[in-house]
Amino acid sequence: MPTDTSLATGAVEGGADQGLHPGGERRYLNRELSWLDFNRRVLALAASPDQPLLERAKFLAIFSSNLDEFFQVRVAGLKDQLAAGVSGTAADGLSVPSQLRAIRRGVQEMLAERSATYADALVPELARHGTRLVEWASLGPADMAHAESVFESQMFPVLTPLGVDPGHPFPYISNLSLNLAVMVRDPQRGERRFARVKVPPLLPGFMALPDGERFVPVEQVIAAFLGELFPGMEIESCHAFRVIRNADLTLAEEEADDLLEAVEMELRRRRFGRAVCLQVQRGFSPEVRDLLARELDLLPDDVYEVDGLLDYEGLWAVHALDRPELKDEPFTPVNPVRLAPLDDEPVDIFAAVRAEDVMVHHPYESFAMSTEAFVEQAARDPKVLAIKQTLYRTSGDSPVVRALIRAAERGKQVAALVELKARGDEAANIGWARALEQVGVHVVYGLIGLKTHAKTALVVREEGDGLRRYCHIGTGNYNSSTARLYEDIGILTSSPALGEDLTDLFNFLTGYSRQATYRQLVVAPLALRSRIIELIERESSYGADGRIVWKVNNLVDRKVIDALYAASQSGTQVDLIVRAMCCLRPAVPGLSDNIRVRSLVGRYLEHSRIFYFSDGSAGATRAPVQVERDRGGLAPALPDGGRYLMGSADIMERNLDRRVEALVDVQEPHVQARLREILEVVLADDELAWELQPDGTWGKVPVVKHFNAQKHFQELALSRSRRRAQGDGVPPAL
Repeated sequence: MPTDTSLATGAVEGGADQGLHPGGERRYLNRELSWLDFNRRVLALAASPDQPLLERAKFLAIFSSNLDEFFQVRVAGLKDQLAAGVSGTAADGLSVPSQLRAIRRGVQEMLAERSATYADALVPELARHGTRLVEWASLGPADMAHAESVFESQMFPVLTPLGVDPGHPFPYISNLSLNLAVMVRDPQRGERRFARVKVPPLLPGFMALPDGERFVPVEQVIAAFLGELFPGMEIESCHAFRVIRNADLTLAEEEADDLLEAVEMELRRRRFGRAVCLQVQRGFSPEVRDLLARELDLLPDDVYEVDGLLDYEGLWAVHALDRPELKDEPFTPVNPVRLAPLDDEPVDIFAAVRAEDVMVHHPYESFAMSTEAFVEQAARDPKVLAIKQTLYRTSGDSPVVRALIRAAERGKQVAALVELKARGDEAANIGWARALEQVGVHVVYGLIGLKTHAKTALVVREEGDGLRRYCHIGTGNYNSSTARLYEDIGILTSSPALGEDLTDLFNFLTGYSRQATYRQLVVAPLALRSRIIELIERESSYGADGRIVWKVNNLVDRKVIDALYAASQSGTQVDLIVRAMCCLRPAVPGLSDNIRVRSLVGRYLEHSRIFYFSDGSAGATRAPVQVERDRGGLAPALPDGGRYLMGSADIMERNLDRRVEALVDVQEPHVQARLREILEVVLADDELAWELQPDGTWGKVPVVKHFNAQKHFQELALSRSRRRAQGDGVPPAL
């Protein structure tokens, strides 16, 4: 298993630069290369013998889809800059051409690692456990006869060969499709022609052989019977290839009279986005490779030769095999303690939330029994007058959206802000928006120039003492599918201050408002960056008694990074848990001596955002929890008190300047204790954690105590649930 990665360092261009630290190091790491380093950590999980075998197949598929998205968005963006003649350099000093060259080097390395992991590790291990991924050339006559029968009945009718000649122009190659490039020769005329055969995406990636234990790539089956697609022709060569296109959504929103129609139009255009990458099998005919590159308007550096498979989507079917002994042990999310039924009586969520705030930690605690149940109860309750909600990404059959539809049908006032520009979910969101509008929901499509990324819901209920507002604010989407895979946090509260804040926020989102200050919320793009920097500077003023601990997905914004550098130089201890991109360089003498950065990559996607500031209490002591005693030389436990914020925002320019984000300043001590617990457990991990080094490389944390944060959270959730079921009351947070 790889123990370090080193893409993000890049190469320094030019001479003196203000981005250089006096010691010669760059102040910032490259954003794009840092993301590639993250995906290499995902690839390391696929290579790790410590992972269950079919989970390794899953991580190989995830790595591949991640890389596809990187090309569709990030590489496409760099190529657009290059085409537009954008000059200047990134924060780390790399120009656009230099970034593209560095990306190519890194991607070539990782594609080679992927191929080796598949061929040298995954395939032999699967065979040892009775599942063999075989090559066509290894099949005997009986297997080939079976494959021909399957080809004739299930594949041949849906295949469409497309030739290229004066009467047939070069065909459109769809994004991410797997294709066969075929050179055929007419034996009578001697003419040679190119043809393309698309592997239909609805076909399984692997075809099962009669014994049920062996599987052959479907593109190899199609290639073996090309003669039936080109009868009477000689097949000179056949190789697989893939094209990756620019898939980012570009809208001139200020010119759009109807945002819904504009997004729909752009989605149609996106199908024909410019090609940014061509992947071909090793040994691909140079003649055909050059033809494809020329027709796709690609440069030689845009072409990648790959050993073995090109499309790893079929590994999802391998992961789905009924082999529980080769997968992670199943885990069913438990009912949140304060929302768990007692004596089979249904829980009144409003009564529970009135009593005290409820924090839910997904996927360890059930999304369905908390957030979805909250919206569903609001839809049914005759005392509920109004529901307002933001929707960024939703599942295909969203219980939350269906509850909003039922609420509107019952005459409640329902408002939904559906973000049409959520990348990859635009079409689904358009469908939900229309369904909501049909039943009378007030649907808002977002703000011009901004994406609404905040995760908020507001319920207005009529009670004996007047109207009461119930709120949900979270770090994750209202998506029941990802809630089982992503680690996230949600808070349910009847806090009057937060209720007033969400009322103001929704008025800002649905109407006209210049509201910039809130009571308990911190909102981007109005004030989030300035508030975060203000809190950093306040912590910095405490010097060695200051302590900052954050858990985020990405840390890119230079102004915030500079504030963290200054805090470190004042003596404040800083621990950063950054899942993916981190442009801050830690532990550089004189710059960031007191900053440590780690990343957790595991079974669940770490997705929650938590911001802790000690308010100068780091000099105080308290009895450490058991996790703390086991953590060895890692950072000390967090003191009592301090300030906790959580919500939707990552520390990136796009989140702080071009999105509507919301963090909540958490006031309730028992919720603060849960957030503290999460940070302490993640800092104690030595199985999933990687550490960022001063030179920009990532190294695996040495395994000493075999402490796995995600397994520990599972155990905590089960323990709390058992104690509740046994009538021991609500277990403490720590």
